[in-house]
Amino acid sequence: MIYAAIVAGGSGSRMGADKPKQFLELDGKPIIIRTIERFVKCGKINKIYVGVHADWLDFAQGLVDELSTEADVEIVKSGKDRTETVYNILEKIESENEISADDIVVTHDGVRPFVSVKEIEDSILMLKSFDGVTLCLPSTDTLLCSPDGIKIASVPDRSQLFRAITPQTFKLKALLSAYRSLDEKQKSSLTDTASIFTSAGLEVGLVQGNERNIKITTPFDMKTAELLLKEE
Repeated sequence: MIYAAIVAGGSGSRMGADKPKQFLELDGKPIIIRTIERFVKCGKINKIYVGVHADWLDFAQGLVDELSTEADVEIVKSGKDRTETVYNILEKIESENEISADDIVVTHDGVRPFVSVKEIEDSILMLKSFDGVTLCLPSTDTLLCSPDGIKIASVPDRSQLFRAITPQTFKLKALLSAYRSLDEKQKSSLTDTASIFTSAGLEVGLVQGNERNIKITTPFDMKTAELLLKEE
């Protein structure tokens, strides 16, 4: 079985809107619904779980109920942060299904509505070589390391640097085991799902992503998304 775990529990504070950014409309359709539809279109996903803040569970359920598809989508209460939200979804999957060693979970940001079917399928295919993979983009900028935020401490070699994006895809049992092996301090420092694997000492493979797969977090991102949608 292949499951999708879509994280949509954010407050959207940087957007300055009256609702979380994942529920804002992009050309008349909520961002989160556009994201879900990409996974439905893939055709390889057996069930989609969406992690949403407790205050927006009913609202999200209403949006899902209006989907013009027979897709199996379930709304799950999110956690205090991204990592905990993913784990809540994993526990939900585990409680509802008999998990096998071959089961896969594709984790994704709810505000990345331009993910392509190819990116989803490529990440699943790469699990033939790894137990966990992340989509990434080569860094095109020179990055500066400055622990004090005042002066440069070092300049890493750009050729070795990549930007992590989603989907991040894993053998489900391996991800659950990795998460449960970490202590609370380790869990609180994680910024994405691949970090769960690396913090547990496991390898994560890289899959080339697409620049169009943007994350919508600011008003500028929203304007960029509108232009991308017109191009499509």
